[in-house]
Amino acid sequence: MGLLEGKKLLITGVLTDSSIAFHTARLAIEEGAEVVLSSFGRQMKLTSAFAKRLPGDTPPPVVQLDVTSDEDLAGLADAVREAGLDRLDGVVHSIGFAPQSVMGGNFLSGEWEDVATALQVSTFSYKALGVAARPLMTDGGAVVGLTFDAQFAWPVYDWMGVAKAGLEAANRYLARDLGPAGIRCNLVSAGPIKTTAAKSIPGFEQMEAAWPERAPLGWDQTTAEPTARTVAALLSDWFPATTGEIVHVDGGVHAMGQ
Repeated sequence: MGLLEGKKLLITGVLTDSSIAFHTARLAIEEGAEVVLSSFGRQMKLTSAFAKRLPGDTPPPVVQLDVTSDEDLAGLADAVREAGLDRLDGVVHSIGFAPQSVMGGNFLSGEWEDVATALQVSTFSYKALGVAARPLMTDGGAVVGLTFDAQFAWPVYDWMGVAKAGLEAANRYLARDLGPAGIRCNLVSAGPIKTTAAKSIPGFEQMEAAWPERAPLGWDQTTAEPTARTVAALLSDWFPATTGEIVHVDGGVHAMGQ
């Protein structure tokens, strides 16, 4: 019996087959889960194409969800039902974006309009997704998001780092407010991985260069597998009393001194 046998999951953020979201979806299906993906706009074609690379005879359905759209959020439960799932046992929030004008050394020059975009997409959307999925999580379940350790001021990360700090705080409050419904809310803090999101950060190589040497367990920047396994575990029934937590999957760098 698979770790996620019988689970019904919504997974956001599948845009390439190197992403954490893609590998989470693959593992979830291999472990017995039924999966629905979400996407929107021009990205919908990408998500649908990569869905075909996931295991199974039929690709997972893809529902429309722009997390900045009140209409999409209000219609999420109906969209998931129309895609064939009558409930959700877990949701994966793999969503983040900040304009390049507020990263890459532009912290002091960042304008509010661009900062607001980063905070809405990367921080507020976590709460928005949890609330939108809640009507389908009648038997409880898990919301799992992705962060990049926000206790430090990383080179070039700038306002995205601030957005991740907000995400980590939002996770604690969401855990508080959804806990009575039996919904656990946790984040996975991954080390740097060569994903599309990472490549969009100006100067990202400054953040990742020394990671393998600093990590007691070492660190392979070319694979999302360890992170995806942790996300899958948090979606399972094996963490029944864990919520408001940040699980680090970074080779141990978070625990080391500079």
